[in-house]
Amino acid sequence: MTRVLRDERLASRLITRSGHHLQGEPVASSSRSSSSSASASTTVGGPPKRCATALLLETLTTGLAAVREPRLVRERFEEELRALVRASSVTFRQDGDGRQRPNVVSYEVPGSPFDDRPWLEAVFDPSRPADDRARQMLAAGAQVAGLLLEIERANGRWPLACARGRSDGAAPLIGSSLAIRTVRDRIERVAATDFTVLIEGESGTGKELVARQIHALSRRRRAPFIAVNCAAIVETLIEAELFGIEERTATGVRGRRGKFEHAHEGTLFLDEVSDLSPAAQAKLLRAIQDLSVERVGGCGARRVDTRIIVASNRSLAMLVEQGRFRLDLYYRLNGVDVQVPPLRHRRDDVVELATYFLERHRTFRPLSLSTAATDALLAYDWPGNVRELERVIERAVALAGGPFLELDDLPPVLLGDYAEVVLPALHDRSSMRAWGSRYARLVLERCGNNKRQACRQLGISYHTLQGYLRFGSEKADARATG
Repeated sequence: MTRVLRDERLASRLITRSGHHLQGEPVASSSRSSSSSASASTTVGGPPKRCATALLLETLTTGLAAVREPRLVRERFEEELRALVRASSVTFRQDGDGRQRPNVVSYEVPGSPFDDRPWLEAVFDPSRPADDRARQMLAAGAQVAGLLLEIERANGRWPLACARGRSDGAAPLIGSSLAIRTVRDRIERVAATDFTVLIEGESGTGKELVARQIHALSRRRRAPFIAVNCAAIVETLIEAELFGIEERTATGVRGRRGKFEHAHEGTLFLDEVSDLSPAAQAKLLRAIQDLSVERVGGCGARRVDTRIIVASNRSLAMLVEQGRFRLDLYYRLNGVDVQVPPLRHRRDDVVELATYFLERHRTFRPLSLSTAATDALLAYDWPGNVRELERVIERAVALAGGPFLELDDLPPVLLGDYAEVVLPALHDRSSMRAWGSRYARLVLERCGNNKRQACRQLGISYHTLQGYLRFGSEKADARATG
């Protein structure tokens, strides 16, 4: 693919000799635009200038050659196009409708039929609206974007699946509940600063995703985002990993930069910082205070411009009280905090997340949630949070036998009450009365056989509960005598 796009004849056709501004046109241009391009190519004087399509094709091909990950190339493509047209943001939207909106310019992206055809959308500052050159550049960008999305599909990806556009700029954080909207709002406010950020939340809630969103929305988004798992670094190597090591410090040791230097002008994300030893905590404190690092075996400090984001699945304040985390380092890290809620506190997002994960694997096996499976997912407490939900969906995609994700496709541990109540009722084709009797007995057992408490929990009268219990006893007696 890359060699074809770099063909010399193709490149020569995408070159103009106009001495004026770039006059980029869509690839599928009309005869009128072809004639104007021909006249522009005969203009005498001025150095050759590439048209918009040639410039964007070069960005696409060089990105594919360097990154090999279509999604990352798409992000680079968006950023390059945003800089070219001087827009506030350039994004792909799957729910674009082409309606005229103030300071927004959008073009439909051509290509293979999609369920919802994507749009390339640019948002401009009111003080600097889009001019004709910017519109021509965006039109050319929409044509090239069609090729980019097809490359994603060819690589087994499902471009833009479930990534509904959001005005808050934090689309990858899937969910619509109040809890996740509060996190998005916090991310936007924090991203506008360079302050150190502490992210706390249970394992699997998406703390690294929050950190990446802060970086992506900050002024440092063009610089590296370096993630370090502190729990995975051997104690004897922590200093060399974070701060680097000088050449020939020891026999056979090659000099290299540490993570702080790799993240220069960008963001350094330290995950599970609570697992650092007291000695490593002291070294980290010194680096954060001075914003400089000294390589192992070195004799001088190196200044770094790095934003620090740390994450922990345990409360650092509680660890400080227990004497397991340095108080001075805690105050250095706890400038701005972001609390990521567990999935059980945002149950409204479970179905949306499950649908998102199913859409990601639609090219392998299209699946939809059944009503019973949806109820089971909502009833589960998800101790592993979003990470556990993702693994459950992957298991279902691999094992499901039909077009719908059914109860039998879910792990037994996830079913909980469904394994005790719903599944027997489905297999036995029980009536609503029998199902209610089984559920009433389960609630009564959980209430310690306290019938008054069971009535309050079920929202029924004492007489009704007695009826459900008698029905279950009568059925049991009938099976015994039969």
